[in-house]
Amino acid sequence: MHDFDLAIIGGGPAGLTAAWEACKAGLRPLVLEKSGHMGGIARTVDYRGYRVDIGGHRFFTKVKRVDDLWNEILGDELLWRPRMSRIYYKERFFAYPLKPLDAFLKLGPINSLACVGSLGLARLRPIKDETTFDAWVINRFGRRLFETFFKSYTEKVWGVPCSEIKAEWAAQRIKTLSLTGAILNAFFKSGDHTSLIERFKYPRLGPGQMWEACRDKVLAAGGEVMTHMEVTGLKHDGKQVLAVAARDVSGRLHEFRARHFVSSAALLDLFGCLDPAPPAAPLAAARRLRYRDFMVVSLIIDRESMFPDNWIYVHAPNVRVGRIQNSKNWSPDLVPDPSRTSLSLEYFCFKGDDLWRTPDAELIEMGARELKTIGLMHGTDKVLDGCVIRMEKTYPMYVGETFRDDIRMMKDYILSLGNLHCCGRNGQHRYNNQDHSMYTACLAVENMLGARHDIWNVNVERVYHETVQPLDEEE
Repeated sequence: MHDFDLAIIGGGPAGLTAAWEACKAGLRPLVLEKSGHMGGIARTVDYRGYRVDIGGHRFFTKVKRVDDLWNEILGDELLWRPRMSRIYYKERFFAYPLKPLDAFLKLGPINSLACVGSLGLARLRPIKDETTFDAWVINRFGRRLFETFFKSYTEKVWGVPCSEIKAEWAAQRIKTLSLTGAILNAFFKSGDHTSLIERFKYPRLGPGQMWEACRDKVLAAGGEVMTHMEVTGLKHDGKQVLAVAARDVSGRLHEFRARHFVSSAALLDLFGCLDPAPPAAPLAAARRLRYRDFMVVSLIIDRESMFPDNWIYVHAPNVRVGRIQNSKNWSPDLVPDPSRTSLSLEYFCFKGDDLWRTPDAELIEMGARELKTIGLMHGTDKVLDGCVIRMEKTYPMYVGETFRDDIRMMKDYILSLGNLHCCGRNGQHRYNNQDHSMYTACLAVENMLGARHDIWNVNVERVYHETVQPLDEEE
């Protein structure tokens, strides 16, 4: 006899979507969440009434099913918000998406023409070995554009040289649009690239509001959600998973049986929990996986308005901040005092490195100093308060000589356990956004009901999701 129809590891977008879809299908789910919060890296932190988004999460998708889910869960609390963002590069702010005249004037005619010439050269003499990020980008956009708009920022984000990042990440995330599409539109007016979205949906109280509401729906429908439950084991017989073991905050162990199991946990952690342990080869593959960690330094500043952007990309090697979010411009209700501004400075790091270990007070001081260096904070501005949020395993890394074979090996082993379904960003070690994480969860529940979807191929070799398409056009 089973305790639940499905047991779900992780209360992020993938896990909670699976739970809600299961409830609607008449199944009884259990969600086990290690932290006390809903949403994973899409949660919202409440700091003294100021609500902080972990990274800035726009709600935009080409997948109608996901868009319908957002509306179903949050309804009128889902706002339409205007999009504005810029790139800070060489002490100038470039409109993003790039505008031809703006880019031409700020780069200068010599640099602009050099970008065009570099693209032509790349087309005539492409790099033969295109297995790395730098080669992939250079072949499509030229070395000059690569060194201008890609190299420094990408290496700041990932902490490794572009030559060590696999081309799969570029092919999946850059695709035909993102920064590259904007550059092509700006310089070459390509008719093959549509413009980036000009507005997006966003929960009134931040993305965590979506997942808190989803949890409430799951509970109301008879599902169960347990927080502060650390999964310690997945018991299996070599053909299917039989039970999941978890430890609560008191140290007490619990075991839950289910017909199906959904994991949005990092593959590294999942393979470490399998009982008995997997064969040596896939287990070693999991242990080779690497992750980039992340910190948000949130500052409350005594100025009503500082700049109009939702966020700014910082392409500057003299500061460590990578991106700056302006909370009030996402939703005014994230900031309880309209006379103040709340900024979230994003730092990419590895757990345990010097940045990660820096005390919170020093990080807050550094954040204020870097805002002044960039020119976003002036001498009269004061930081009234601040907090630091550290997030582990935020970005799965596409690195390592054996990366492709390792992912394939782990996937094959997971599929050999017929009732284990891996969904979401870390669940598949794929740098997806939350709409794709949700979609994999939807398909996983359909598989439990008899469908045969290959959920590992969601968001593979597809046009990047920001390309403007009608919402009734399914991916």
